[in-house]
Amino acid sequence: MAAARAVWKAEQPLLDPERLVFIDETGASTNMVRRYGRCPPGERLVDKTPWGHWKTTTFVGGLRASGMTAPLVLDGPMNAETFLAYVE
Repeated sequence: MAAARAVWKAEQPLLDPERLVFIDETGASTNMVRRYGRCPPGERLVDKTPWGHWKTTTFVGGLRASGMTAPLVLDGPMNAETFLAYVE
């Protein structure tokens, strides 16, 4: 493994940055709502949070030197099947 890592490190300067694509994924869920908040002293904090339908939204995209490419928003979490379809 150390030898393969050394070869990879030695060949990095030969890579063309314009051809590199980094895939990045992030997600948000309705159960990520803060449970505590702040308000002026002496006042009661009142707010609403979704209840019951915990949903996840996932965003994935390719990052290039020239900008973002191939953005995708999923209604749900990323899994192996969806990732392979995205890459294709």
